Amino acid sequence: MKKTLFLSFLMSTAIYAQDKSSEYASSITAQDLKRHLTYIASDSLEGRDTGSEGQKKAANYIAKHFADLGLRPIAPQKDGSKGYFQPFNLYRKVWKDAYIKIGNKKKEFFKDYYPNGLTSIPDEQSISVIFAGYGIELDNYSDYKDINVEGKAVVFFDGEPKDKEGKWMFTKDAEKSEWSDRSGLQKKINIALTHGAKMFFVVSATDASKFSSLAAERKAVLSRFNQLSFNSSNSSEKATANPTFFVSSEMAAEMLDTKITKLSKAVDEIAQTGQSTAKKLKSSKISIKVERGEVPVETQNVLGFLEGTDKKDEVVLITAHYDHVGIQNGQIHNGADDDGSGTCAVLEIAEAFAKAKQAGNGPRRSILFMTVTGEEKGLLGSQYYTDKDPIVPLANTVCDLNIDMIGRIDKQHAPKEEYVYLIGSDKLSSELHKISEDVNKKYINFDLDYTFNDPKDPNRFYYRSDHYNFAKNKIPVIFYFTGVHEDYHRPGDDVEKILFPKYQQISRLVFQTAWELVNRDERIKVDSNKQ
Repeated sequence: MKKTLFLSFLMSTAIYAQDKSSEYASSITAQDLKRHLTYIASDSLEGRDTGSEGQKKAANYIAKHFADLGLRPIAPQKDGSKGYFQPFNLYRKVWKDAYIKIGNKKKEFFKDYYPNGLTSIPDEQSISVIFAGYGIELDNYSDYKDINVEGKAVVFFDGEPKDKEGKWMFTKDAEKSEWSDRSGLQKKINIALTHGAKMFFVVSATDASKFSSLAAERKAVLSRFNQLSFNSSNSSEKATANPTFFVSSEMAAEMLDTKITKLSKAVDEIAQTGQSTAKKLKSSKISIKVERGEVPVETQNVLGFLEGTDKKDEVVLITAHYDHVGIQNGQIHNGADDDGSGTCAVLEIAEAFAKAKQAGNGPRRSILFMTVTGEEKGLLGSQYYTDKDPIVPLANTVCDLNIDMIGRIDKQHAPKEEYVYLIGSDKLSSELHKISEDVNKKYINFDLDYTFNDPKDPNRFYYRSDHYNFAKNKIPVIFYFTGVHEDYHRPGDDVEKILFPKYQQISRLVFQTAWELVNRDERIKVDSNKQ
């Protein structure tokens, strides 16, 4: 009889716990997710680029939410207190001081001119500039015949000339020659080098407004090479050999101390005579500096801690990255799905657990809710946490449930919404994988797609979000993901395209999985290594 009563007690306790988990899971709603996401993915945050003001606004919003829930701040601050921010510096290579001076006028970098590559001229140089026509040298045509470019900067037109009949001069028909393609430009530079030139200015054939657009586009492309890193070299880059720049016709005329009409006339004369007009324009002087160096970028992870009861030293981690790619080509990339969706899921899951604790149903194990910075720059925020400052010892970390892009669907599943990709669940712990499967079957019943869990998957998503920095330290992980869509890293990744009913259910799945992990008797075991 006693045994029967005891078993009945255990069963009723288990049923009660299940009912409670569903009660708190139901507090995660599409409406609340949308409310958070509408702010996190708003234009006012300007795409949350790492270290930007928009990223810091998002950090403040997340920290306030954690504080309002009563989560504990556990990140050490400079003054010895504890806060929600885990601040650290990254370092970015940038152009620190860049200009061309023509007389007393300074020309603006990436507006009036732009470099061909990551050019560096750390100290101001004064150099003579000389017009070299199209910079072409052949048996029957030479732009260098009557000029001396030794030690000077040459200014030449992009492409190749036409004749007076409107045909391309060197092919005698409507087809351009090799002088007009990328290899042609390099050939021109090599010719100038043989004549002793030290610097090159390519005059764009586009009009002023089009040139401004090209300069802005080039700035956006080259900025992608301004990598962030943890360590500062505290030095400027060495001068680039043979620096090359693109300039507008207007700026070329200023550099050569002439008028745009006279420069245009020099081009027209080539068409009429078939001969170079390089000697027709006099030499002039400019001063130039293009200093590349490092600047510190202040950023921060945001952490909120919910202390457990009898197993509080064991900690389950729930993560998402709250940074995105900022403004590119003048357009804000709001990153509603990437990873506004994961960030706001963390906020709602934290609220559900906080409500449970306030009602006396707090977790047995502790939970660390962490939104990380710098994921888009190479998983830097999570790497800082694991490699440099693990505030909760990694040995005490049970697992990481990482959420990155769960608000849309991909082409492989469209129009079906009831699915989620799981990555990493079985790689370190067979128990974690089974718990995940069982929880889904019991509460959500989505299709769990393991396509990207395959080690041979060419996308290598397992290595491309923040869970990996925990997995590499032998901490079991699950990465929740719904796939790449047409707005990935594009300005169309907006709140209006989020599928909130689907998003709600995946957020509840993460919550229910975490509930099981924090309340079970035994900590999940690390019993496999399928990485």
